[in-house]
Amino acid sequence: MRELILTMTMSLDGFVCGPEGELEWIFDGDQEAIAWKLENVRNASLHIMGSRTFQTMAAYWPTSTSVFAPPMNQIPKAVFSGQGPAILKVVETQSNVGGTHSERLQPGAESWGEAYVAGGDLADEIARMKAGDGKPIIAHGGAALARSLIAQDLVDQYSLVVHPLVLGKGLPIFSDVVPPRRLKPISSTAFPGGSVVQIYRPA
Repeated sequence: MRELILTMTMSLDGFVCGPEGELEWIFDGDQEAIAWKLENVRNASLHIMGSRTFQTMAAYWPTSTSVFAPPMNQIPKAVFSGQGPAILKVVETQSNVGGTHSERLQPGAESWGEAYVAGGDLADEIARMKAGDGKPIIAHGGAALARSLIAQDLVDQYSLVVHPLVLGKGLPIFSDVVPPRRLKPISSTAFPGGSVVQIYRPA
């Protein structure tokens, strides 16, 4: 079976973004951390995400020239959404926002419009995705999908990139865990910029 790895970036006090969705703090330019993240993204047979994250990524990655663009575009995607196939229309209306983008679509860009739309029961959908052999399934969030995966105990490995920053308030991902759940620490890797990757598995 394929394993499901939840990869999230979070603050020291456990928030994955600020109260208004602020994410600027996760981009620290630490080259070692970037290299780890790139290896993690490449080591996937499927990328899964919630509808808001999908819409954001589908508008960005198809024309991005980032080092992350090839695996994000070329590896198959699944989006969890109640909208049905309509969620895929965002790919047709994506806009170019400049900066690291090029007008030209990158190889694999069409995969966003071909993403599997998962609209059934979460546990059933994940069970179908896990069936068979292959590289892991990487879950990118957002926070609502992450909370649901955690609450239903569907995560096989947690890869948490913790930044040395206290936000004070924001969106947590472990808020729906009842009763308390123990995790087994697997590894911890510190990067020069101050972030630390903490790997856990269910105990």
